[in-house]
Amino acid sequence: MNNDLVINVTESEIVLALLEDKQLVEIHKEKRNKHFCVGDIYLGKVKKIMPALNAAFVDVGYEKDAFLHYQDLGPQFATLHKYAQIAIDNPKNLKPLQSFNLLPEINKKGKISEQLSSGQRVVVQISKEPISTKGPRLTSEISIAGRNLVLLPFSDKVSVSQKIKSKEERERLRQLIQSIKPKNYGIIVRTEAQSRRVAVLDAEIKSLVERWETACKVMANGVPPKLLAGEMDATSTILRDTLNNSYNSVVVNDPAIYHEAKTFIGSIAPEKEKIVKLDTDKISVFDRYFNINKQIKTLFGKTVTFKNGAYLILEHTEALFVIDVNSGNRANNVDQEANALEVNLAAADEIARQLRLRDIGGIIVVDFIDMHKNENKKALYDKMREVMATDRTKHNILPLSKFCLMQITRQRVRPEMKMTTMEKCPCCNGTGEITSTILLDDEIEDTLKNILTQNNNIKKKLVLKVSPIVAAYLTKGIFSIRLKWMLKYKVWIKIFADSEYGFIRYDFCDTDGKPLNNY
Repeated sequence: MNNDLVINVTESEIVLALLEDKQLVEIHKEKRNKHFCVGDIYLGKVKKIMPALNAAFVDVGYEKDAFLHYQDLGPQFATLHKYAQIAIDNPKNLKPLQSFNLLPEINKKGKISEQLSSGQRVVVQISKEPISTKGPRLTSEISIAGRNLVLLPFSDKVSVSQKIKSKEERERLRQLIQSIKPKNYGIIVRTEAQSRRVAVLDAEIKSLVERWETACKVMANGVPPKLLAGEMDATSTILRDTLNNSYNSVVVNDPAIYHEAKTFIGSIAPEKEKIVKLDTDKISVFDRYFNINKQIKTLFGKTVTFKNGAYLILEHTEALFVIDVNSGNRANNVDQEANALEVNLAAADEIARQLRLRDIGGIIVVDFIDMHKNENKKALYDKMREVMATDRTKHNILPLSKFCLMQITRQRVRPEMKMTTMEKCPCCNGTGEITSTILLDDEIEDTLKNILTQNNNIKKKLVLKVSPIVAAYLTKGIFSIRLKWMLKYKVWIKIFADSEYGFIRYDFCDTDGKPLNNY
């Protein structure tokens, strides 16, 4: 599998498109004035205790207070709170965590009022961004992610990713990490750590510990809400989590983001630094590479076609996300059961892609085409598990029900990705009426005449941008309309056919691209 990352930077946002074998599988939008907040560590202030929910609302600086449930406090919350109090009030007396005595774990079935009180300062980490009418979701089980490892302060456990299939390699990594990790720090070994040497892992542990200690220093005399440690931006996060030998290219259209990406890749995988490319062409990178804009328009509608006329219908309700599989008008050359299995297996690929692409979370119900044989239902269930294996987001898939319904839960950490696929008609601007087309060439000629008469200093070279249909009309024949205008007004006119232009839209520009219609 070959991966490519294309980053389109505009004045207001950064859009990242991740492709596998040239097919769009993930898209991320990041506002340039809004920080990427999942993973941010804050010093917050408890605003309200909710005993009925066994939870508290915490002010971390958002418009709506964040939600912290008792189960998200973590077993070592008492130790975290004591350590944070020292870091805030007596930073000079703060010992390194390695020499700090851990307190007993809190009761798993305790009450929120036993640990928190209104007005209390608390160290929290954002686990979910604000979604719809809800504020952020918080946790006090702090984790700091690196490329190969995840650091867990106030823990001593070492866990190894189950995606590392070799038992010998998992045991090697477990023993290695146990021997080099500092006391009172837990470690989660990520899949990317497979076959890594001890020097690389040791350097990463020291880097992650340093990030935590820096956050503790920021706590000194802190007044909540206060950001203690920010997660990396979306570009670096995706590169950290997905970069491997399958990457062919990382294309960026902004010099600043290009240098950031190149520096970051150089720090984690120097051998891949050369794959970062800067594209300065005026044409959008989403048009120049892999037809990304076309893929977005195709894949984000309510109806998505995937194979031989078969299609999906995707609906978002308040409670869950519903996907309906339809065979459409495809030719049926086999029996009904075999045909249903073929469509359902193909649909599984597209459904897994859609879940990643739209970042759909919560409860998902898929209505597959009815099948009666249990072996076919099991084959579809196995297929869905296989294609979802590459999804980095936590998920759970249940076998098909009697009515061929499949239930999937997928962790929701950000709002669902929504892209506009319907456009206002560029000809009529939504009115349903346009100027008579028989007058269009006269209107263009009048505009040309005004431009030439009102601007004596203008060069005698112009560019006329029109739709491809109008361009063909103006240039057809030996003695074309364009040639008549050139001879009549003693001006050279280049006609540029732009597929994004509506039928009656046109623009005159000089050779540098400066618009002239307003003259």
